[in-house]
Amino acid sequence: MAPATPEAVPTLLTRAELTLVGRLDDASNATFAVRLAGTSAPDVAPPRYAVYKPVAGEQRLSDFPAGTLAHREAACFRLSQETGWGLVPPTILRDGPYGPGSVQSWVHPHPVADPAEDLPAVPDPGGGVVDLFLAGGLPEGWLPVLEGLGARGERLVLAHADLPRLRRLALLDAVVNNADRKGGHVLADHTGVPFGVDHGLTFHVEPKLRTVLWGWAGQRFLDAEREALDHLDTTLRRDGRLRADLTAFLSTEEIEATVGRVRALRAEDRFPAPDPGRRAVPWPLF
Repeated sequence: MAPATPEAVPTLLTRAELTLVGRLDDASNATFAVRLAGTSAPDVAPPRYAVYKPVAGEQRLSDFPAGTLAHREAACFRLSQETGWGLVPPTILRDGPYGPGSVQSWVHPHPVADPAEDLPAVPDPGGGVVDLFLAGGLPEGWLPVLEGLGARGERLVLAHADLPRLRRLALLDAVVNNADRKGGHVLADHTGVPFGVDHGLTFHVEPKLRTVLWGWAGQRFLDAEREALDHLDTTLRRDGRLRADLTAFLSTEEIEATVGRVRALRAEDRFPAPDPGRRAVPWPLF
């Protein structure tokens, strides 16, 4: 039986029966691992597990409207999908054991998950591409973000790998105004490919970019990045396909703010730099 193609996974997530198998206790909002079953696609092996975040389990925030985080998760996947880069695991909005919420395909860190296991293996935070190093010990091919003191007073450097896929994720974060790109929100699958997860704090109308992926700040965009921004600008116009899809998840003001960010990034033609007047990294870092 062949694995489901990336294009088919959202449909399978929509059709699958969801069975709770555990809770992720370190998440700030109610977050559950669910087993997927009951899909009817012939000769296709559906994804076995997913992450389910019910709207009812969202913590109230002072700066984001209540009950909207799951919608933002789904909106971020849809926008990522439009770039063609596959940076966010398939994510949908649907009903589940505790009511409506986001359901995202699990990022498996091992080639084969045992169907009999109660819980799938959890990927390492940072995905091997975001990490802390002793000052002076930064490996070749890594970009420093900030320095600080460890628990024993040692000088540490937060850094990330200089990878094209991670660079594209940093651009995606700038477009969706991600206020919470922690190192733990970058996970690698069993082939080592990093994905961005946890996109509930996105699409705010006010500037809120907080990320650990500042290593390209001020660098000019590459041609592929310019093309992606141009495409997003086109499909976010009033008659555009992406805009029509996002109306199911975001307010008109939030969509307009996204259009503004896309056009501002294209006009600047470079990665944004941290604003000295605002906190630039999330806390905790992982």
